[in-house]
Amino acid sequence: MGKKPKHVGVLALQGDFEAHRAALARAGAEPVLVREAGQFSDLDGLVIPGGESTTMLKLLHYDNLLAPLQEFARRKPVFGTCAGAILLARHVSNPSQESLGMIDIDVERNAYGRQLESRVAVLEPEPSLRERSGPEALEAVFIRAPIIRRTGPHTRVLARYAGDPVLVEEDKHMVATFHPELTADSRVHSLFLSKL
Repeated sequence: MGKKPKHVGVLALQGDFEAHRAALARAGAEPVLVREAGQFSDLDGLVIPGGESTTMLKLLHYDNLLAPLQEFARRKPVFGTCAGAILLARHVSNPSQESLGMIDIDVERNAYGRQLESRVAVLEPEPSLRERSGPEALEAVFIRAPIIRRTGPHTRVLARYAGDPVLVEEDKHMVATFHPELTADSRVHSLFLSKL
């Protein structure tokens, strides 16, 4: 008998949560769309999708999900993409805003400017990522992407774009400033599942 699939939540308040649900299913997880605090107790991990981080924060407060999400992230792995990366960061600028502080990075919102509202780039994985997911380049979709301006001493950079970190991990958490759910390549989601 094979291993039981992991139950991975996708925060489904705003953003492209459906694409993450499909990507997690392709990677072998059992995805669950999360809209209520009671759902956290059954999850092995959580994805916070891209979208609009200010709107997500408002909805997290409105639905009384911020404290349960923080408690979950202290115990279980969380993967944030684009706006999700902003929410997981320790410090946010342009403008500054509240964040969960779950990964030791400083993020600048919309830092590439309007010319990078949408772009597909090819990323060469760093050696630490090559060891775990193969040497093949990663296709990365950037949409109004933030830039990681600082990484902490315990944060590992897995891929860069134009010299800046775009895929990083720290302990059980992981963030990407691009949208891995918008490509057919499941390696980034599989990497997250390996943390569960």
